[in-house]
Amino acid sequence: MAEYIYMERNGIYIIDLQKTVKKLEDAYNFVRDLAANGQSILFVGTKKQAQEAVKEEAERVGMFYVNARWLGGMLTNFKTMRTRVDRLAQLKQMQEDGTFDMLPKKEVLKHLGEMEKLEKYLGGVKEMRRLPGALFVIDPRKEHNAIAEARKLHIPIVAIVDTNCDPDEVDYVIPGNDDAIRAIRLISATMANAVQEGHQGEDAGVEAEAAEPVAEEE
Repeated sequence: MAEYIYMERNGIYIIDLQKTVKKLEDAYNFVRDLAANGQSILFVGTKKQAQEAVKEEAERVGMFYVNARWLGGMLTNFKTMRTRVDRLAQLKQMQEDGTFDMLPKKEVLKHLGEMEKLEKYLGGVKEMRRLPGALFVIDPRKEHNAIAEARKLHIPIVAIVDTNCDPDEVDYVIPGNDDAIRAIRLISATMANAVQEGHQGEDAGVEAEAAEPVAEEE
């Protein structure tokens, strides 16, 4: 991280914000183009400071997120993860169609507990039908399991990288304080905005394609 550090003061490393701005722009362009090509971004941030921002920003632009705990094999064993999502859907269906009303109270409580746990850990990825095009990660050091799985599958990684993290594990490094809620919110919102802009470009492309046959007829 030495190349991103502006100075050291009383044992605290201060990041060069000019480099943060440049790297944030690079990450923005990458995410925008990825979204424009119809690929998804998985937002990952399970530390307390990141949980709310990750959920809000991912949901705002219709992307997926993990903000409670990374379950091993979420990417590398994707089919198994999908079976757990299917189980969540099955339990919800049982609750809605009245099946729970016909079961013993003890069994219903057990099912409700299972639902709550599955929703907590998989609620943000239950609509993710295929592997994401990239990961946006807050604190690669904490999310080392997610980083390892993404690297194994050659899924690009965009991440807020603090001075205690290894930038070599990340494809698009955004130097920043991964403990500061304001910084996390700002950068997460910027990545979500990139997705939004990419989708607008994607929509424009679809509209242009739809208009072509009409133009030919005229």
